[in-house]
Amino acid sequence: MGKLRNYLDRLRSPFTKDGHLEKYSAVYEMVDNLFYTPPIITNTAPHVRDGIDLKRITVFIVLAVLPCVFVGIWNIGYQANTAMTELIVDSAQGWRGVVLDFLGVSYNPDSIRDDIWHGLVYVIPVFVVTLVVGGAWEILFAVIRKRKLSEGILVLSLLFTLTLPPTIPLWQAAIGISFGVVIGKEVFGGTGKNFVNPVLAGRAFLYFAYPAQIAGDSVWTAVDGFSGATPLGLISAGGIDTIAVTGITWVQAFLGQVQGTMGETSTLACLLGGIFLVYTGIASWRIIAGGFIGMILTAMLFNFIGSDTNPMFSIPWYWHMVLGGFAFGIMFLATDPVTSACTNTGRWLYGLLIGTLIVVIRIANPTIPECTMFAILLANIFAPLIDYSVMQLNIMKRRQRYARPPF
Repeated sequence: MGKLRNYLDRLRSPFTKDGHLEKYSAVYEMVDNLFYTPPIITNTAPHVRDGIDLKRITVFIVLAVLPCVFVGIWNIGYQANTAMTELIVDSAQGWRGVVLDFLGVSYNPDSIRDDIWHGLVYVIPVFVVTLVVGGAWEILFAVIRKRKLSEGILVLSLLFTLTLPPTIPLWQAAIGISFGVVIGKEVFGGTGKNFVNPVLAGRAFLYFAYPAQIAGDSVWTAVDGFSGATPLGLISAGGIDTIAVTGITWVQAFLGQVQGTMGETSTLACLLGGIFLVYTGIASWRIIAGGFIGMILTAMLFNFIGSDTNPMFSIPWYWHMVLGGFAFGIMFLATDPVTSACTNTGRWLYGLLIGTLIVVIRIANPTIPECTMFAILLANIFAPLIDYSVMQLNIMKRRQRYARPPF
C-alpha cells in the first residue's frame, strides 16, 4: 500500500503547486478515491454529522449486495441447466456455449460448479457492459462540468444488472444504463441531485421500449426455446394453487431457487444485505419497516375482500414478501438516501406508500405483476412532497405550542 501511495503522489505531482492540490488527473482521481479518502471537503453548509464519505457508502452497498450476486449467479445456472436437461440439450448456444465447453462444464443442475459457471457467463458480460458504458457517461459529464468522478457508477451498474433478466441483449443493457445515468441522474446535476432512482429509470425505459426482452415467460431462463413464467406470472394466470401444482414451495422462493431476474429472487440474500445496510447506517430501518407494514396490511385487506375473477386477491402476505422484486426493491432501491424521504416521519410514510403500491399494482393490474419498480418510482416523485408536508406540520405545531398570545 505504501508503494501505491508513492506512485499516486508521483502521478499527482505535475498537477500541484506549492504543496497544494489544484486539480486532479482522471487516473489519479479514480484510484485515489478508490483506496483513500478524498481530500475535498465541504466548506459551506449543509454539513453531515458523520465521518463517512461516498467511497465508503459505495463499498458498503457493494458488500451488502454480494449475497444477491452469489445466489443470482447460481440460480441462473441452475435454472438453465434444469431447462437443458428437460429439453435434452447438450450445450449452450452461441459464444457462451463455446466458453462453457472449453471449461468442461457438464450442464448438471445438481453440480454447484456447473451452475456457477453457467451463471457467470450471463452475469459478467452484462455487468461489464453496464459498467463501461455508464462509466463513459460519468467521465464525459465530469469532464464537461470539471468535477470529480463519482464512485456511485459501480453501485448503479451492479444494481441495474441484478434487476435485468439473464437473457437481456447486451446492446439493450447498454441503452438502459445510458438512459438511467443521463436522463435519470446527470441532467439533474449528477450524484445527489436526482429525484428518481437511476437504476429504476433505466429499467423502466427498457420495460416500455423493449417489452419482449424485459418481460414475458421466455426471458427468465437462459435457454433458447424454453418458456417458464415467474411465480407471480403463474399466480396471475391461475391463482395461488398454481404454485403448488408446479412444485414451487415458499422455502424455494425465500432462498431464491425460482425463475426471475439476475439478483432479485432470493429474499434471504436481500434481508442479509438490508440488515448490513441498516447496521452501517446507510439504509433507514423506518423505510424498510414501513414497506413491510404497508405490504402486509394491504395484502390482508385484499384477502379479506376476496374476488371470484381476480386470483391475485388470494395471495397471502408472506407470499408477497418472497415473490417478484419486493425484498430487493425495499432493501436496496427504496432506501436510496438521495431519492427517498429525509424526515423520520416521512420515511415511515414513504415506506408505507411503497409497500401499499406494490400490492395494489400487483392485484389491480395482473398483466404487470413485477411492479416493484413502478411503486418505488412513484414514491420517489412524492418523497419531496412527503417531507415538505411533515416539516410544515411540525412548524404549525410549534407555532401553536410556543406562539405568544396577542396583547
